[in-house]
Amino acid sequence: MQDLRLIEQQLNSLHRFTRVPPFDATRLFMLPALTDLDHFRSLLLQAPTTDLAAQTAAADRNGQLTKPPGALARLEELAIWYGGWRGTDRPELKKPQVIVFAGNHGVTAQGVSAFPAEVTAQMVINFEHGGAAINQLAKLAGAKMDVLALELDRPTGDFTQGPAMDEADLLAGLQAGWNSVDPDADLLVVGEMGIGNTTPAAALAYALFGGEAADWTGRGTGVDDVGLANKTRVVAEGVALHQGGIKDGIDALARLGGREIAAMAGAIAAARQLRIPVILDGFICCAAAACLAQSADGALDHCVAGHQSAEGAHAALLSNLGKEPLLSLGLRLGEGSGAALAIQILKGAVACHSGMATFAEAGVSDG
Repeated sequence: MQDLRLIEQQLNSLHRFTRVPPFDATRLFMLPALTDLDHFRSLLLQAPTTDLAAQTAAADRNGQLTKPPGALARLEELAIWYGGWRGTDRPELKKPQVIVFAGNHGVTAQGVSAFPAEVTAQMVINFEHGGAAINQLAKLAGAKMDVLALELDRPTGDFTQGPAMDEADLLAGLQAGWNSVDPDADLLVVGEMGIGNTTPAAALAYALFGGEAADWTGRGTGVDDVGLANKTRVVAEGVALHQGGIKDGIDALARLGGREIAAMAGAIAAARQLRIPVILDGFICCAAAACLAQSADGALDHCVAGHQSAEGAHAALLSNLGKEPLLSLGLRLGEGSGAALAIQILKGAVACHSGMATFAEAGVSDG
């Protein structure tokens, strides 16, 4: 342990030169390191499931609370779901974590975004200084917020010319997300920043769920009609180039994704290992989640959808994932903002479930 603490001190001495959360050596004992992509696939297949006894007990408690049956509707379902994953019939939600991952994309050379790639790094600085919308929403929710920038000076490959990432790059992205989840957290939200990243998200959705490229390609941060046509062409060409080599969501992620999208997938998978429930954000986050869902049945059972964004294909993506959004406010910012706002909904569900008295405790007749 003394040697491990020395390593921790050495790594944290480098923290001021990087944009990653401080290293915590105790996390090495919580999750195994990812050795290769097949190892990651095996962990998805062997992931923990909900605690059925706790879920049943939470449902029983819900039936005894001082309210008409079903009066709190979906809040009741959320509290029971949350209790099952946290292993208790009377859960608390006190330590949410928000992580924003940032990455750059070689496909932006195709002119798919209304903004230059330099904005990614500029926004990372804004996150670090507390100036973005996600900072305000995370603070409001009482959430710890971390920002992780992933090799912004080395964009992924242009997926119309070849794979976006090789196995080493994909594994590094997955591992970055895997390592970033705080084992003490009781809820996770993952967000992203990456100029052009609605293009790989659209390509992933198209590759995984079919249809036409235009079905999945939207305006992102605001491209005009000419830009949208170009973006749709890029998505179609990329998927046509790689479709034959895509056997599951992990293959799709390597060929069409991005480092921040891989990191989101890694973090969502790590949360499952730690029995930490997840609120999914918008289109890009859900594309990352889809790569897990298309690699292992039930991989997103520990997730709920925070909101339906204004990106046109997000509704279809949520439908394919079997997720009903908690909110629909026309948001299209990303960053984890919609999911962070939805933390309040889940907190309300848990507070009512665990804080309300039962009929017996309150001395109220139940009928």
